[in-house]
Amino acid sequence: MIDSFELPYLRRCVELAARALDLGDEPFGSVLVAGDGTELAEDHNRVASGDRTRHPEFALARWAAGHLSPEERAAATVYTSGEHCPMCAAAHAWVGLGRIVYAASSAQLSGWLAEFGVPAPPVRPLPVHEVAPGVIVEGPAPELTAEIRELHRRHHRAA
Repeated sequence: MIDSFELPYLRRCVELAARALDLGDEPFGSVLVAGDGTELAEDHNRVASGDRTRHPEFALARWAAGHLSPEERAAATVYTSGEHCPMCAAAHAWVGLGRIVYAASSAQLSGWLAEFGVPAPPVRPLPVHEVAPGVIVEGPAPELTAEIRELHRRHHRAA
């Protein structure tokens, strides 16, 4: 369950997703938070560079691997605008990060993209628990899903 104190982290993810969209990229944003609530790192999608692996969740997993002890990684939470894709879920699990909390699920995103007429991606959008069964996952956040949907609608309308 998503606690009310976590909504500001998710709102920051939505802000980062909007920033990515403003920069001509896909609207995804993520924040890495330590077990004590300290924001450690944040990022947004950078796939418009041509490197389709430049997801914020993947970048945060790599950052955590290089900057945090295994214990610190396990206590950390990744907040994100959208549920991790399989690549990012695998990176999250391999690095040993703790919880994932997302604003919109991969199932919601898949439905929206189908509604917008966007072709299916080259990788099946599996839920995190199917890729990384040991990771605790919370979401979606109904307070934010309409805003996330609108960012994706704007992105695909412009594409």
